[in-house]
Amino acid sequence: MRGKLTEESVLFVSVLKWLVLATVTGVVVGVSTSVFLKALGWGLDLTGQHRDYFLLLPLAFVVSTWLIRTLAPDAEGHGTEKVIAAIHTSSGRIKPSVVPIKLVATVVTLACGGSAGKEGPCAQIGAGLASSLASLLRLSDEDRRKIVICGISAGFASVFGTPIAGAIFGVEVLFVGSILYDVLLPSFIAGITAFQVSSVLGVQYFSHSISLTPVFSEKFLLEVAFAGVFLGLCSFFMVETMRLGRRLADWLPVAPLVKALIGGSTLVGLTYSFSPYYLGLGLPAIESSLKGAITPWYTFAVKSVFTAITLSLGGSGGIVTPIFFVGATSGSLYAGLTGLDHSTFAAIGLVAVLAGAANTPIAAAIMALEMFGSALGPYAAVACVISFLMTGHRSVYPSQVLAVRKSGSIDVEVGREIEGVEAHFRSRPKTLSRGVLVLGRWAREKSRKVLRPPHDAE
Repeated sequence: MRGKLTEESVLFVSVLKWLVLATVTGVVVGVSTSVFLKALGWGLDLTGQHRDYFLLLPLAFVVSTWLIRTLAPDAEGHGTEKVIAAIHTSSGRIKPSVVPIKLVATVVTLACGGSAGKEGPCAQIGAGLASSLASLLRLSDEDRRKIVICGISAGFASVFGTPIAGAIFGVEVLFVGSILYDVLLPSFIAGITAFQVSSVLGVQYFSHSISLTPVFSEKFLLEVAFAGVFLGLCSFFMVETMRLGRRLADWLPVAPLVKALIGGSTLVGLTYSFSPYYLGLGLPAIESSLKGAITPWYTFAVKSVFTAITLSLGGSGGIVTPIFFVGATSGSLYAGLTGLDHSTFAAIGLVAVLAGAANTPIAAAIMALEMFGSALGPYAAVACVISFLMTGHRSVYPSQVLAVRKSGSIDVEVGREIEGVEAHFRSRPKTLSRGVLVLGRWAREKSRKVLRPPHDAE
């Protein structure tokens, strides 16, 4: 009995401790997110007054690159990726200089038209402030790691207005196929608190209800399942485009500031070739797709290229908002190809591509509930899981650690970072081989019937 009481008292103290720490983290991150979003809004209003504001992109990339490489090298990239790497390699230790430098570099990039998002900086700023709080309170490495994860969750929740999805995202994005249950409670508290603080400080959030009748339909479920396959392939395309951008940046034999100049100039040229539609956050494009607007079929691919150039060649910002753009437009494309409702499948695409590209199907499915209502939730969840499987063992966050195989027929080394994982089929996957043989026989029979001369049928 004494041991049981001791265990209960220890757990009670632990819950109380994290209730306080997570609440403080949520308040700090909620305030910092509000400051960042206000500064970003001011920057966008300032440059948006000029039609050709994107001509400043080469200068913006140079300024962003100089700030980061000179004052805070850990602020490079799209934010969340660096935090994941810090959690896996250094127990979440993030230098305080990352916070102001990431804020300024991202505002400069987005205000001048760089194709990036706003969640990565908020997650990195939140994690950086949480790490500083851990140092101030002299927390252990294990507690520092937990509080930094709370910073990720709070940043994601407060920037998109999705407290539950934000909390899950923070604990799901670290590992592919595994969730850190010991951080769930503080992540929920931090996410909800940050969301409430940002709301009180005047941050406005996007929400869009989808008029879908929640009646089970096997036909519609199959359409959603095939949409999941299609959206998974779009996720695959975006991930590989981002990887190609990183390789191109590494290959260029020039100084970082010259790379930034090349990246900004390339985006200016692409903008004249296509449209300013692909610049910046792309929120108008996302909203129009969710309202049923039809976009060119190549929209999701062009946005992926714009984002890869921005984040690989000098720009600073997140990647989830561009993923939303790619998801909404690719979902609309699928609806156009199949004759389905554009608005519904744009919403499904928005969360399903996030699930595939970031390997976060649970957070993406919950986000569908928070953003679009319960009617769409079950169908969106199906598309999210299928997209997650279709993307394979790859991610827009190369520092994610692979915890499980997505298929028993694929040999991968579990426990390594995604960037170092090489997936290959087993030498004799019996189930897969039989499936291929059956499919081949069926195809041959169908081709014989189609190609048989008319008189043979008599």
